[in-house]
Amino acid sequence: MACATEMVRNVVLIGHGGTGKTSLVEALLARGGAIPRAGRVDDGTSACDTEPEEIKRKMSLSLALAPIEWSDDGSTYRINLIDTPGYADFVGEVEAALAVADLAVMVVSAVDGVEVETEHLWRRCDELKLPRLVFVNKEDKAGGTRHSEPLPSDIAAEEQRVHDALVEEIVSGDDDQLERYLSGDTPSIAELERTLAHEVLACTEFPVLCGSAVTGVAVDRLLDFICEIGPSPLDRSVAVEAAGDVVQVPADVDGQPLAYVFKTIADPFVGQLSIFKVLSGTITTDDHLVNVNRGVDERLHGLFVLRGKEQTPVKELRAGDIGAVAKLSNTRTGDTLAPKGTPVKVPPAPIPPAVYGVAIKPKTQTDDDKLVASLQRLRAEDPGLVVERNEETRQTVVRGVGDTHVAVALERLTRKFGVNVVTEDIRVPFRETVASTAEAEGKVKKQSGGHGQYAVAMLRVGPRDRGAGLEFVDSVVGGAIPRQFIPAVQKGVEDAMTHGGVHGFPVVDLRVECFDGKYHSVDSSDMAFR
Repeated sequence: MACATEMVRNVVLIGHGGTGKTSLVEALLARGGAIPRAGRVDDGTSACDTEPEEIKRKMSLSLALAPIEWSDDGSTYRINLIDTPGYADFVGEVEAALAVADLAVMVVSAVDGVEVETEHLWRRCDELKLPRLVFVNKEDKAGGTRHSEPLPSDIAAEEQRVHDALVEEIVSGDDDQLERYLSGDTPSIAELERTLAHEVLACTEFPVLCGSAVTGVAVDRLLDFICEIGPSPLDRSVAVEAAGDVVQVPADVDGQPLAYVFKTIADPFVGQLSIFKVLSGTITTDDHLVNVNRGVDERLHGLFVLRGKEQTPVKELRAGDIGAVAKLSNTRTGDTLAPKGTPVKVPPAPIPPAVYGVAIKPKTQTDDDKLVASLQRLRAEDPGLVVERNEETRQTVVRGVGDTHVAVALERLTRKFGVNVVTEDIRVPFRETVASTAEAEGKVKKQSGGHGQYAVAMLRVGPRDRGAGLEFVDSVVGGAIPRQFIPAVQKGVEDAMTHGGVHGFPVVDLRVECFDGKYHSVDSSDMAFR
Protein backbone atom coordinates (compact mmCIF):
# COMPACT_ATOMS: atom_id res chain seq x y z
CA MET A 1 0.00 0.00 0.00
CA ALA A 2 1.40 3.38 -1.01
CA CYS A 3 2.28 5.76 1.78
CA ALA A 4 1.88 9.55 1.81
CA THR A 5 5.23 11.30 1.44
CA GLU A 6 4.92 13.22 4.72
CA MET A 7 4.55 9.88 6.55
CA VAL A 8 7.75 8.37 5.11
CA ARG A 9 11.00 8.29 7.09
CA ASN A 10 14.18 7.15 5.30
CA VAL A 11 16.64 6.28 8.05
CA VAL A 12 20.19 4.95 7.69
CA LEU A 13 21.92 3.27 10.61
CA ILE A 14 25.65 4.00 10.60
CA GLY A 15 28.58 3.47 12.94
CA HIS A 16 31.76 1.58 13.62
CA GLY A 17 31.77 -2.19 13.11
CA GLY A 18 30.49 -4.16 16.08
CA THR A 19 28.31 -1.43 17.59
CA GLY A 20 25.17 -3.53 17.00
CA LYS A 21 23.53 -1.79 14.04
CA THR A 22 22.09 -4.97 12.56
CA SER A 23 20.94 -6.17 15.99
CA LEU A 24 19.23 -2.83 16.50
CA VAL A 25 17.44 -3.19 13.15
CA GLU A 26 16.27 -6.63 14.27
CA ALA A 27 14.93 -5.15 17.51
CA LEU A 28 13.15 -2.37 15.62
CA LEU A 29 11.60 -4.85 13.17
CA ALA A 30 10.39 -7.07 16.01
CA ARG A 31 9.05 -4.13 18.02
CA GLY A 32 7.20 -2.84 14.95
CA GLY A 33 5.69 -6.26 14.24
CA ALA A 34 7.44 -6.71 10.89
CA ILE A 35 9.00 -9.99 12.05
CA PRO A 36 7.77 -12.40 14.76
CA ARG A 37 11.00 -12.22 16.75
CA ALA A 38 14.42 -10.63 16.42
CA GLY A 39 17.07 -12.72 14.71
CA ARG A 40 20.69 -12.96 15.81
CA VAL A 41 23.77 -12.02 13.79
CA ASP A 42 25.85 -14.74 15.47
CA ASP A 43 23.29 -17.37 14.50
CA GLY A 44 22.94 -16.12 10.92
CA THR A 45 19.21 -15.53 11.42
CA SER A 46 19.01 -11.73 11.01
CA ALA A 47 16.75 -10.26 8.34
CA CYS A 48 19.48 -8.04 6.89
CA ASP A 49 22.63 -10.20 6.92
CA THR A 50 21.46 -12.92 4.54
CA GLU A 51 24.40 -13.45 2.19
CA PRO A 52 26.60 -16.51 2.94
CA GLU A 53 29.66 -14.25 3.11
CA GLU A 54 27.96 -12.15 5.80
CA ILE A 55 26.82 -15.17 7.81
CA LYS A 56 30.32 -16.66 7.62
CA ARG A 57 32.00 -13.47 8.87
CA LYS A 58 29.15 -12.47 11.23
CA MET A 59 29.10 -8.91 9.96
CA SER A 60 27.29 -6.78 7.38
CA LEU A 61 29.02 -6.47 4.01
CA SER A 62 26.42 -4.49 2.06
CA LEU A 63 23.50 -2.19 2.70
CA ALA A 64 20.14 -3.82 3.37
CA LEU A 65 16.58 -2.46 3.44
CA ALA A 66 14.20 -3.13 6.30
CA PRO A 67 10.92 -1.17 6.04
CA ILE A 68 8.47 -1.21 8.95
CA GLU A 69 5.26 0.56 9.89
CA TRP A 70 4.95 2.33 13.22
CA SER A 71 1.97 4.09 14.75
CA ASP A 72 2.57 7.22 16.79
CA ASP A 73 -0.22 9.43 18.18
CA GLY A 74 -2.75 7.74 15.93
CA SER A 75 -0.74 8.21 12.71
CA THR A 76 0.96 5.38 10.83
CA TYR A 77 4.43 5.98 9.43
CA ARG A 78 6.52 3.95 6.99
CA ILE A 79 10.11 3.83 8.20
CA ASN A 80 12.57 2.64 5.56
CA LEU A 81 15.48 1.44 7.68
CA ILE A 82 18.79 1.03 5.83
CA ASP A 83 21.34 -1.14 7.61
CA THR A 84 24.96 -0.51 6.58
CA PRO A 85 28.35 -2.15 7.15
CA GLY A 86 30.65 -0.71 9.79
CA TYR A 87 33.85 -2.18 8.36
CA ALA A 88 35.85 0.45 6.47
CA ASP A 89 36.35 -1.79 3.40
CA PHE A 90 32.66 -1.38 2.58
CA VAL A 91 32.32 2.37 2.98
CA GLY A 92 31.01 2.53 -0.59
CA GLU A 93 27.81 0.85 0.63
CA VAL A 94 27.48 3.48 3.35
CA GLU A 95 27.93 6.28 0.81
CA ALA A 96 25.13 4.83 -1.33
CA ALA A 97 22.80 4.72 1.67
CA LEU A 98 23.68 8.25 2.83
CA ALA A 99 22.74 9.53 -0.64
CA VAL A 100 19.07 8.56 -0.16
CA ALA A 101 18.58 8.89 3.62
CA ASP A 102 16.84 11.82 5.29
CA LEU A 103 18.05 10.94 8.80
CA ALA A 104 21.09 9.08 10.11
CA VAL A 105 21.08 7.15 13.38
CA MET A 106 24.66 7.00 14.61
CA VAL A 107 24.96 3.82 16.68
CA VAL A 108 27.67 3.97 19.34
CA SER A 109 28.73 1.17 21.65
CA ALA A 110 28.38 2.03 25.34
CA VAL A 111 31.30 -0.33 25.95
CA ASP A 112 33.73 0.92 23.30
CA GLY A 113 32.66 4.54 22.96
CA VAL A 114 33.51 6.73 19.98
CA GLU A 115 35.66 4.82 17.45
CA VAL A 116 37.38 5.56 14.16
CA GLU A 117 34.42 5.02 11.83
CA THR A 118 32.17 6.92 14.24
CA GLU A 119 34.29 10.03 13.70
CA HIS A 120 34.72 9.46 9.97
CA LEU A 121 31.00 8.98 9.32
CA TRP A 122 30.03 11.90 11.55
CA ARG A 123 32.27 14.19 9.49
CA ARG A 124 30.78 12.76 6.30
CA CYS A 125 27.25 13.52 7.52
CA ASP A 126 28.42 17.05 8.30
CA GLU A 127 29.57 17.43 4.70
CA LEU A 128 26.22 16.18 3.43
CA LYS A 129 24.27 18.29 5.97
CA LEU A 130 22.39 15.13 6.90
CA PRO A 131 20.27 15.31 10.08
CA ARG A 132 21.19 12.73 12.68
CA LEU A 133 20.61 11.43 16.16
CA VAL A 134 22.73 9.15 18.34
CA PHE A 135 21.74 5.80 19.83
CA VAL A 136 24.10 4.57 22.53
CA ASN A 137 23.68 0.80 22.28
CA LYS A 138 24.67 -2.13 24.53
CA GLU A 139 23.23 -0.70 27.74
CA ASP A 140 22.33 -4.31 28.50
CA LYS A 141 20.65 -4.00 31.87
CA ALA A 142 17.42 -5.50 33.04
CA GLY A 143 14.57 -3.16 32.37
CA GLY A 144 12.42 -1.83 29.61
CA THR A 145 9.23 -1.84 31.67
CA ARG A 146 7.63 1.45 32.60
CA HIS A 147 7.06 2.02 36.32
CA SER A 148 4.46 4.31 37.85
CA GLU A 149 5.81 4.72 41.38
CA PRO A 150 7.28 8.14 42.27
CA LEU A 151 11.01 8.75 42.05
CA PRO A 152 13.04 9.10 45.25
CA SER A 153 13.35 12.78 46.22
CA ASP A 154 17.06 13.08 45.45
CA ILE A 155 16.66 11.49 42.01
CA ALA A 156 13.52 13.50 41.32
CA ALA A 157 15.39 16.75 41.94
CA GLU A 158 18.18 15.73 39.58
CA GLU A 159 15.63 14.64 36.98
CA GLN A 160 13.93 18.01 37.18
CA ARG A 161 17.23 19.85 36.81
CA VAL A 162 18.17 17.83 33.72
CA HIS A 163 14.67 18.29 32.30
CA ASP A 164 14.84 22.06 32.70
CA ALA A 165 18.27 22.15 31.07
CA LEU A 166 16.95 20.12 28.15
CA VAL A 167 13.95 22.40 27.66
CA GLU A 168 16.21 25.45 27.72
CA GLU A 169 18.49 23.84 25.12
CA ILE A 170 15.54 23.16 22.82
CA VAL A 171 13.81 26.55 23.11
CA SER A 172 17.11 28.41 22.62
CA GLY A 173 16.79 27.62 18.92
CA ASP A 174 13.52 29.57 18.61
CA ASP A 175 13.66 33.23 19.65
CA ASP A 176 9.89 33.51 20.04
CA GLN A 177 9.63 30.38 22.14
CA LEU A 178 12.69 31.35 24.19
CA GLU A 179 11.18 34.75 25.02
CA ARG A 180 7.95 33.10 26.17
CA TYR A 181 9.88 30.54 28.21
CA LEU A 182 11.90 33.25 29.97
CA SER A 183 8.62 35.01 30.74
CA GLY A 184 7.43 31.91 32.62
CA ASP A 185 5.39 30.26 29.87
CA THR A 186 6.17 26.52 29.81
CA PRO A 187 6.07 25.14 26.23
CA SER A 188 3.87 22.13 25.56
CA ILE A 189 5.37 18.81 24.50
CA ALA A 190 4.00 19.34 20.97
CA GLU A 191 5.68 22.75 20.78
CA LEU A 192 8.98 21.34 22.00
CA GLU A 193 8.77 18.53 19.45
CA ARG A 194 8.20 20.98 16.59
CA THR A 195 11.13 23.13 17.67
CA LEU A 196 13.42 20.14 18.17
CA ALA A 197 12.42 18.73 14.77
CA HIS A 198 13.37 22.05 13.16
CA GLU A 199 16.75 22.03 14.94
CA VAL A 200 17.44 18.43 13.95
CA LEU A 201 16.64 19.27 10.33
CA ALA A 202 19.01 22.26 10.53
CA CYS A 203 21.75 20.02 12.04
CA THR A 204 22.05 22.25 15.11
CA GLU A 205 20.80 19.66 17.61
CA PHE A 206 21.53 15.92 17.79
CA PRO A 207 19.35 14.02 20.28
CA VAL A 208 21.02 11.14 22.15
CA LEU A 209 19.15 8.04 23.27
CA CYS A 210 20.56 5.25 25.45
CA GLY A 211 19.27 1.71 25.14
CA SER A 212 19.91 -1.86 24.14
CA ALA A 213 19.09 -3.84 21.03
CA VAL A 214 19.34 -7.05 23.09
CA THR A 215 16.93 -6.18 25.90
CA GLY A 216 14.79 -3.81 23.86
CA VAL A 217 15.29 -0.85 26.18
CA ALA A 218 14.45 2.45 24.38
CA VAL A 219 13.76 0.71 21.06
CA ASP A 220 10.17 1.94 21.01
CA ARG A 221 11.35 5.41 22.03
CA LEU A 222 13.76 5.44 19.09
CA LEU A 223 10.87 4.65 16.74
CA ASP A 224 8.83 7.45 18.31
CA PHE A 225 11.72 9.89 17.90
CA ILE A 226 12.20 8.96 14.25
CA CYS A 227 8.52 9.67 13.57
CA GLU A 228 8.14 12.75 15.79
CA ILE A 229 11.32 14.70 15.04
CA GLY A 230 12.82 12.94 12.03
CA PRO A 231 12.50 14.79 8.71
CA SER A 232 10.32 13.45 5.93
CA PRO A 233 11.35 13.59 2.24
CA LEU A 234 9.22 16.75 1.99
CA ASP A 235 11.69 18.52 4.28
CA ARG A 236 14.73 17.78 2.11
CA SER A 237 14.93 18.45 -1.61
CA VAL A 238 17.40 16.64 -3.89
CA ALA A 239 20.05 18.35 -6.01
CA VAL A 240 20.05 17.26 -9.67
CA GLU A 241 22.01 18.33 -12.73
CA ALA A 242 19.89 19.80 -15.51
CA ALA A 243 21.33 21.44 -18.65
CA GLY A 244 24.60 22.18 -16.88
CA ASP A 245 22.94 23.72 -13.82
CA VAL A 246 22.24 22.26 -10.38
CA VAL A 247 18.59 22.54 -9.35
CA GLN A 248 16.67 21.35 -6.30
CA VAL A 249 13.86 18.84 -6.86
CA PRO A 250 11.19 18.62 -4.12
CA ALA A 251 9.51 15.34 -3.25
CA ASP A 252 6.28 16.34 -5.01
CA VAL A 253 3.95 13.40 -5.51
CA ASP A 254 2.26 15.27 -8.37
CA GLY A 255 5.54 16.09 -10.11
CA GLN A 256 7.18 14.24 -12.97
CA PRO A 257 8.36 10.73 -12.01
CA LEU A 258 12.06 10.71 -11.17
CA ALA A 259 14.03 7.87 -9.58
CA TYR A 260 17.63 7.36 -8.49
CA VAL A 261 19.14 3.86 -8.47
CA PHE A 262 21.46 3.66 -5.47
CA LYS A 263 22.07 -0.09 -5.25
CA THR A 264 22.19 -3.02 -7.67
CA ILE A 265 22.01 -6.67 -6.67
CA ALA A 266 23.16 -9.34 -9.12
CA ASP A 267 20.82 -12.27 -8.51
CA PRO A 268 21.69 -15.41 -10.49
CA PHE A 269 18.06 -16.63 -10.40
CA VAL A 270 15.83 -13.58 -10.97
CA GLY A 271 18.40 -11.41 -12.70
CA GLN A 272 19.48 -7.94 -11.71
CA LEU A 273 17.62 -6.10 -8.95
CA SER A 274 17.73 -2.31 -8.98
CA ILE A 275 16.96 -0.55 -5.68
CA PHE A 276 15.85 3.06 -6.10
CA LYS A 277 14.40 6.06 -4.32
CA VAL A 278 11.50 7.91 -5.90
CA LEU A 279 12.63 11.53 -5.85
CA SER A 280 9.52 13.00 -7.46
CA GLY A 281 6.12 11.97 -8.78
CA THR A 282 4.56 8.52 -8.58
CA ILE A 283 6.00 5.43 -10.25
CA THR A 284 3.66 2.58 -11.15
CA THR A 285 4.08 -0.92 -12.53
CA ASP A 286 4.87 -1.05 -16.28
CA ASP A 287 5.93 2.59 -16.41
CA HIS A 288 8.38 3.47 -19.20
CA LEU A 289 11.26 5.69 -18.11
CA VAL A 290 14.51 6.66 -19.77
CA ASN A 291 17.87 5.92 -18.20
CA VAL A 292 19.30 9.42 -18.55
CA ASN A 293 22.88 8.28 -17.98
CA ARG A 294 22.82 5.76 -20.83
CA GLY A 295 20.05 7.04 -23.08
CA VAL A 296 18.05 3.82 -23.12
CA ASP A 297 14.36 3.15 -22.47
CA GLU A 298 13.53 0.96 -19.46
CA ARG A 299 10.21 -0.66 -18.63
CA LEU A 300 9.51 -1.25 -14.95
CA HIS A 301 7.77 -4.62 -15.23
CA GLY A 302 7.09 -5.14 -11.54
CA LEU A 303 7.65 -3.05 -8.43
CA PHE A 304 8.26 -4.38 -4.94
CA VAL A 305 9.69 -3.42 -1.58
CA LEU A 306 12.55 -5.34 -0.03
CA ARG A 307 13.03 -6.44 3.57
CA GLY A 308 16.32 -8.27 3.50
CA LYS A 309 15.66 -10.92 0.85
CA GLU A 310 11.88 -10.80 1.24
CA GLN A 311 10.09 -9.17 -1.72
CA THR A 312 6.60 -7.69 -1.39
CA PRO A 313 4.95 -6.62 -4.69
CA VAL A 314 3.40 -3.14 -4.82
CA LYS A 315 1.47 -1.34 -7.54
CA GLU A 316 3.03 2.07 -7.06
CA LEU A 317 5.68 4.00 -5.16
CA ARG A 318 5.25 7.67 -4.33
CA ALA A 319 7.76 10.47 -3.98
CA GLY A 320 10.13 9.90 -1.08
CA ASP A 321 9.63 6.14 -0.88
CA ILE A 322 12.15 3.40 -1.61
CA GLY A 323 11.53 0.29 -3.68
CA ALA A 324 13.04 -2.11 -6.19
CA VAL A 325 12.50 -3.47 -9.67
CA ALA A 326 13.95 -6.46 -11.48
CA LYS A 327 15.55 -6.91 -14.90
CA LEU A 328 16.58 -3.38 -15.82
CA SER A 329 19.38 -4.78 -17.95
CA ASN A 330 20.85 -1.43 -18.99
CA THR A 331 20.70 0.31 -15.60
CA ARG A 332 23.54 0.47 -13.10
CA THR A 333 24.13 1.88 -9.65
CA GLY A 334 24.12 5.68 -9.78
CA ASP A 335 21.80 5.97 -12.78
CA THR A 336 18.77 8.25 -12.95
CA LEU A 337 15.40 7.25 -14.44
CA ALA A 338 13.19 10.03 -15.80
CA PRO A 339 10.46 10.60 -18.41
CA LYS A 340 11.54 10.91 -22.03
CA GLY A 341 12.78 14.39 -22.81
CA THR A 342 13.71 15.17 -19.18
CA PRO A 343 17.53 15.23 -19.16
CA VAL A 344 18.14 15.49 -15.41
CA LYS A 345 20.70 13.44 -13.51
CA VAL A 346 21.43 12.89 -9.85
CA PRO A 347 25.17 13.16 -9.13
CA PRO A 348 26.22 9.62 -8.12
CA ALA A 349 27.53 8.86 -4.65
CA PRO A 350 31.34 9.05 -4.41
CA ILE A 351 33.23 5.80 -4.92
CA PRO A 352 36.12 5.17 -2.51
CA PRO A 353 39.54 4.59 -4.09
CA ALA A 354 40.44 0.98 -4.88
CA VAL A 355 43.88 0.68 -3.29
CA TYR A 356 44.26 -3.09 -2.76
CA GLY A 357 44.45 -5.59 -5.58
CA VAL A 358 45.16 -9.20 -6.53
CA ALA A 359 45.73 -10.87 -9.86
CA ILE A 360 43.33 -13.67 -10.78
CA LYS A 361 43.48 -16.58 -13.19
CA PRO A 362 40.53 -18.82 -14.19
CA LYS A 363 40.96 -22.43 -13.09
CA THR A 364 39.50 -23.98 -16.25
CA GLN A 365 38.61 -23.02 -19.80
CA THR A 366 34.95 -22.93 -18.78
CA ASP A 367 35.81 -20.41 -16.06
CA ASP A 368 37.81 -18.40 -18.58
CA ASP A 369 34.84 -18.25 -20.96
CA LYS A 370 32.57 -16.80 -18.23
CA LEU A 371 35.09 -14.60 -16.45
CA VAL A 372 34.71 -11.28 -18.28
CA ALA A 373 30.89 -11.24 -18.27
CA SER A 374 30.74 -12.33 -14.63
CA LEU A 375 33.17 -9.64 -13.53
CA GLN A 376 31.04 -7.06 -15.33
CA ARG A 377 27.94 -8.21 -13.43
CA LEU A 378 29.90 -8.19 -10.18
CA ARG A 379 31.00 -4.61 -10.85
CA ALA A 380 27.40 -3.61 -11.57
CA GLU A 381 26.58 -4.78 -8.05
CA ASP A 382 29.62 -3.13 -6.48
CA PRO A 383 30.97 -0.03 -8.30
CA GLY A 384 33.79 0.12 -5.76
CA LEU A 385 35.47 -2.81 -7.50
CA VAL A 386 37.94 -2.07 -10.29
CA VAL A 387 38.86 -4.70 -12.89
CA GLU A 388 41.96 -4.13 -15.02
CA ARG A 389 43.64 -6.11 -17.75
CA ASN A 390 47.38 -5.41 -17.89
CA GLU A 391 48.56 -6.51 -21.31
CA GLU A 392 52.17 -5.94 -20.36
CA THR A 393 52.08 -8.47 -17.52
CA ARG A 394 49.19 -10.41 -19.07
CA GLN A 395 47.29 -10.38 -15.80
CA THR A 396 43.68 -9.65 -14.84
CA VAL A 397 43.70 -7.56 -11.67
CA VAL A 398 40.77 -7.03 -9.29
CA ARG A 399 41.08 -4.05 -6.95
CA GLY A 400 38.99 -2.93 -3.99
CA VAL A 401 39.09 -0.78 -0.88
CA GLY A 402 40.87 -3.48 1.14
CA ASP A 403 41.73 -7.17 1.32
CA THR A 404 38.37 -8.18 2.81
CA HIS A 405 36.52 -6.27 0.10
CA VAL A 406 38.39 -8.15 -2.63
CA ALA A 407 38.12 -11.53 -0.86
CA VAL A 408 34.34 -11.16 -0.54
CA ALA A 409 34.04 -10.16 -4.20
CA LEU A 410 35.88 -13.29 -5.34
CA GLU A 411 33.75 -15.49 -3.09
CA ARG A 412 30.64 -13.98 -4.68
CA LEU A 413 32.16 -14.53 -8.13
CA THR A 414 32.26 -18.25 -7.39
CA ARG A 415 28.93 -18.53 -5.56
CA LYS A 416 26.76 -16.37 -7.82
CA PHE A 417 28.30 -17.00 -11.23
CA GLY A 418 30.09 -20.31 -10.86
CA VAL A 419 33.47 -18.86 -11.85
CA ASN A 420 36.44 -20.34 -9.98
CA VAL A 421 39.71 -18.43 -9.95
CA VAL A 422 43.09 -18.64 -8.30
CA THR A 423 44.92 -15.58 -7.06
CA GLU A 424 48.53 -14.60 -7.47
CA ASP A 425 50.72 -11.63 -6.71
CA ILE A 426 50.48 -8.70 -9.07
CA ARG A 427 53.54 -8.53 -11.24
CA VAL A 428 54.94 -5.02 -11.24
CA PRO A 429 55.57 -3.61 -14.75
CA PHE A 430 59.01 -2.22 -13.97
CA ARG A 431 60.92 0.21 -16.16
CA GLU A 432 64.68 0.41 -16.76
CA THR A 433 67.00 3.29 -17.52
CA VAL A 434 70.75 3.92 -17.60
CA ALA A 435 72.80 5.31 -14.75
CA SER A 436 75.66 6.87 -16.71
CA THR A 437 76.84 7.72 -20.22
CA ALA A 438 78.12 5.03 -22.59
CA GLU A 439 78.91 4.58 -26.28
CA ALA A 440 78.29 1.63 -28.58
CA GLU A 441 78.42 0.66 -32.22
CA GLY A 442 75.55 -1.06 -33.98
CA LYS A 443 76.30 -2.88 -37.21
CA VAL A 444 74.26 -4.83 -39.77
CA LYS A 445 76.20 -6.61 -42.57
CA LYS A 446 74.45 -9.31 -44.57
CA GLN A 447 75.05 -10.61 -48.10
CA SER A 448 72.81 -13.29 -49.55
CA GLY A 449 72.90 -12.61 -53.27
CA GLY A 450 71.67 -9.44 -54.95
CA HIS A 451 71.32 -6.43 -52.67
CA GLY A 452 72.62 -7.01 -49.16
CA GLN A 453 72.04 -5.19 -45.88
CA TYR A 454 74.64 -2.79 -44.57
CA ALA A 455 74.48 -0.10 -41.87
CA VAL A 456 76.71 1.14 -39.04
CA ALA A 457 75.54 3.61 -36.37
CA MET A 458 77.55 4.99 -33.44
CA LEU A 459 75.38 5.93 -30.46
CA ARG A 460 76.08 7.78 -27.22
CA VAL A 461 73.50 6.98 -24.51
CA GLY A 462 72.93 8.88 -21.25
CA PRO A 463 70.31 9.31 -18.50
CA ARG A 464 67.60 11.98 -18.30
CA ASP A 465 65.37 13.09 -15.44
CA ARG A 466 62.54 10.81 -14.33
CA GLY A 467 59.60 11.18 -16.68
CA ALA A 468 61.55 13.19 -19.26
CA GLY A 469 61.20 10.52 -21.95
CA LEU A 470 63.49 10.10 -24.99
CA GLU A 471 65.62 12.84 -26.44
CA PHE A 472 67.16 11.81 -29.79
CA VAL A 473 70.03 13.99 -31.07
CA ASP A 474 71.46 13.84 -34.59
CA SER A 475 75.07 15.06 -34.50
CA VAL A 476 76.37 13.17 -37.55
CA VAL A 477 78.65 15.30 -39.74
CA GLY A 478 80.30 14.82 -43.12
CA GLY A 479 77.55 12.59 -44.50
CA ALA A 480 78.70 9.53 -42.54
CA ILE A 481 75.02 8.58 -42.47
CA PRO A 482 72.80 10.16 -45.14
CA ARG A 483 70.02 12.35 -43.73
CA GLN A 484 67.25 10.11 -45.11
CA PHE A 485 68.40 7.25 -42.84
CA ILE A 486 68.52 9.22 -39.55
CA PRO A 487 64.74 8.75 -38.80
CA ALA A 488 65.27 5.00 -39.22
CA VAL A 489 68.05 5.11 -36.60
CA GLN A 490 65.69 6.89 -34.19
CA LYS A 491 62.95 4.36 -34.88
CA GLY A 492 65.38 1.55 -34.14
CA VAL A 493 66.23 3.19 -30.81
CA GLU A 494 62.54 3.43 -29.92
CA ASP A 495 62.00 -0.22 -30.87
CA ALA A 496 64.89 -1.31 -28.67
CA MET A 497 63.60 0.73 -25.70
CA THR A 498 60.18 -0.92 -26.02
CA HIS A 499 61.58 -4.45 -26.22
CA GLY A 500 63.43 -4.04 -22.94
CA GLY A 501 66.80 -3.65 -21.36
CA VAL A 502 69.02 -5.94 -19.31
CA HIS A 503 66.13 -7.36 -17.31
CA GLY A 504 63.57 -7.36 -20.11
CA PHE A 505 61.58 -4.31 -18.98
CA PRO A 506 60.96 -1.28 -21.22
CA VAL A 507 63.69 1.38 -21.08
CA VAL A 508 62.74 5.02 -20.41
CA ASP A 509 64.19 8.50 -19.94
CA LEU A 510 67.24 8.46 -22.23
CA ARG A 511 69.31 10.90 -24.23
CA VAL A 512 70.50 9.09 -27.35
CA GLU A 513 72.96 10.82 -29.65
CA CYS A 514 73.84 9.41 -33.06
CA PHE A 515 77.29 10.90 -33.72
CA ASP A 516 78.85 8.72 -36.46
CA GLY A 517 78.33 5.77 -38.75
CA LYS A 518 78.88 4.21 -42.17
CA TYR A 519 76.71 3.34 -45.13
CA HIS A 520 76.87 1.60 -48.50
CA SER A 521 75.54 3.26 -51.63
CA VAL A 522 73.74 0.06 -52.73
CA ASP A 523 73.19 -2.14 -49.66
CA SER A 524 72.11 0.49 -47.10
CA SER A 525 68.36 0.99 -46.46
CA ASP A 526 65.91 2.24 -43.85
CA MET A 527 65.45 -1.31 -42.60
CA ALA A 528 69.19 -1.85 -42.20
CA PHE A 529 69.62 1.33 -40.13
CA ARG A 530 66.52 0.61 -38.09
